[in-house]
Amino acid sequence: MITFLKGLVVGVQRLNKKVVLYLDVQGVGYEIQIIPRLQSDIPVAGETTQVFTHLQVREDQWTLFGFSSIVERDLFRQLISVSGIGAQSAMALLNTLETQDLVQAIVASNVRLLSQAPGIGKKTAERLALELRAKMSEWRESAGLLTSPGAGPIATVQEDVEMTLLALGYSSREITQALDIVGQQKSLSKNSDVEDWIREAITWLSQQ
Repeated sequence: MITFLKGLVVGVQRLNKKVVLYLDVQGVGYEIQIIPRLQSDIPVAGETTQVFTHLQVREDQWTLFGFSSIVERDLFRQLISVSGIGAQSAMALLNTLETQDLVQAIVASNVRLLSQAPGIGKKTAERLALELRAKMSEWRESAGLLTSPGAGPIATVQEDVEMTLLALGYSSREITQALDIVGQQKSLSKNSDVEDWIREAITWLSQQ
């Protein structure tokens, strides 16, 4: 119904765990819930911005959700198509993991990584992967989200590496970024040694 909105930023407000963008579009004020990590990309009040939107219609409430790209918006729509994944859970997933990392976690059935999002338990993460992994595997190619070859550890060691790094206090976003970067090393890309991956990831993270 509303593909995107472009207008003047009135302000951004955090309401409990939600972040709301107030946008003036030709004299009409819109209230749009955005992903919290998108807040830093919103211009100051009085400047123009554009957000892609999804309109959720309920009997007692209409809610606009805003995203930085069509791909992000379309991923949100696929997430909420899964039984047990409401709009707020989908927003939490998108806020916890970058778009490409979230899609990869679903395709790889990485339940541990998906469960890092607030409100997403193990059973919900398993259902999410089960229902969407085949669709995501096809969709990410058309959306331009394919990970380059060797950009992360092979599936047999990825979970152990992530579990260790999470225990050391690194965030899911830091971990996925580190594994993508260090995985570009030819000597590491096909390596199945968990300790090597952990050591290289920590080395890279300590330099950031």
